[in-house]
Amino acid sequence: MPRLFWKFFITIWATLAICVAIIIVIVNSTQAEPFAVELRRQQEEMLIGLTGRILEADGESAARSFIRKSEEMYPVGLALSKFADRANCAVSFGGTDRVVPRLNDCFRIEVTPQPLFSVQRLAVVMPWVAILIASAISAAMLARYLIRPVVHLRDGLSALAHGRFNVRIGDKMAGRRDEVTALAHDFDTTAARLAEFQGAQQHLFHQVSHELRSPLSRLQAATGILRQNPRKLPVMLDRMDREVERLDVLVGEVLTLARLTVSSGVPIKTQTVDVIELLNAILADAGFEAQSRGISVTDRIEGTFLANVEGEMIYRALENVVRNAVKYTADDTSVLVVSEIGDGVLSIQITDQGAGVQPDELERIFQPFCRGQGAQDTTGYGLGLTISRQALERHGGWIFATLTPAGGLMISLGIPSGANGR
Repeated sequence: MPRLFWKFFITIWATLAICVAIIIVIVNSTQAEPFAVELRRQQEEMLIGLTGRILEADGESAARSFIRKSEEMYPVGLALSKFADRANCAVSFGGTDRVVPRLNDCFRIEVTPQPLFSVQRLAVVMPWVAILIASAISAAMLARYLIRPVVHLRDGLSALAHGRFNVRIGDKMAGRRDEVTALAHDFDTTAARLAEFQGAQQHLFHQVSHELRSPLSRLQAATGILRQNPRKLPVMLDRMDREVERLDVLVGEVLTLARLTVSSGVPIKTQTVDVIELLNAILADAGFEAQSRGISVTDRIEGTFLANVEGEMIYRALENVVRNAVKYTADDTSVLVVSEIGDGVLSIQITDQGAGVQPDELERIFQPFCRGQGAQDTTGYGLGLTISRQALERHGGWIFATLTPAGGLMISLGIPSGANGR
C-alpha cells in the first residue's frame, strides 16, 4: 500500500496506543478507577441516606456510631451536626447534604468537600489531559509533515507561473520517501522539460529568423542591383525566383513542424496504407534524381505492410530520411535501404556512404535547424529529420541514428501496424 497511508496509519495508531498506556499507568499508580468521581458521589449519597434512616429510627447515638465505623472503612468526610433551632429544618441543601428533623431537634448530615487538587481528582483528569496533549502533538507532527512539502510545491508552481523554470524542490524533501516526494521529483522533471522546451522554442525562433533573413537579404541585394543596372533584369529575376522558392520551402517546413508540435495531443486521422508500397515509390523517385551524381539506391524490401497511419505524415517522414541520405552520400556511391517485419512493426534501416557526423551529434541532428558539422550542403534547413521524428513518434514509432564502420550514417526507424497514433 502507499507509504503515505502507512505513515498516517502508524502515527494515529501510535498516538492512541500512547494515550491508552498513559491512562493505564496513571490508574495503576494512583489506584484510581474509571469514572471515580461518579462512583464516589453515588457512594456519598448512599451513606447520607443510610445515616438519615438510622438517625430517624435509632437516634443520634446510633447515627454517630454508624458514621464512625463508616469513616474507618471508607472515609469520605461524613459528618453529623445538630441545630438548636428546628426552624432550620426548612432550609434546602444540595446532594451532599441532608436535613433530618427528629423530635424537637434538627440534624444535618453532610460530606466534607474533597480538596480541589486531590489525588483522586488528579487521577481522573490526567488521562484526558494526556489524550489532549498526545493528540495535539500528533496533529502538529502530521500538519508539519504535510504542510512543509505543500509550501514547497506552492512556491515551485508560483515560480513556474512566472516563467522561472530553473526552480527545483526535490532536494527540499529532507530524505522523505513517499508519494509527496515522488510528486516533488515529478515537479522537477516537469520544470526541466519546460525549461528545455523554452530553450528549444527560443532556439527555433532564432534559427527561423536567421534562415529567413538570408534569402530576404539576397532579395534585397537583387533589387538594389536592378535599380543600378536594369539590364541585369533576367539574371536577377532568376535569382529572385530561387530565393522566393527557398523561402516557400522554409515556411512550408516550419509550418509542418509547428502543426506536428501543436497537435501532438490531438489523435491523428488514420487510414490503412501499405507502407512498403509507399516506401518503394519514394525510393523510385529518389533513385531517378540521384542518377545525375552517379548514386544508386539499393533496396532489399519485399512483401507488404498494411498499417493504420496518416499517409501524408508517414510519406513526409520516409521521404525526408531517404532524401537526406541521398543528399549527403558521396558521389558515385550507393544508399542501402533494408526493411524487416516483426511483431507488427516495420523496421527500416537507411544507410549512406557520406562523411557521417560526430558521435555527440547523433541525437542533436534530430533537433530543429541542426546539421552535422561536416555537412557541406547548405541548401537544406535542418528540419527534415525533426519532422520525421515528430511524425513517427505521433504514430507510436521511433527513429535514431548510428555511425557505420565505413564512416557513413545509418538511420533506423520503426512503424507499428496498429493505430497507436497520438
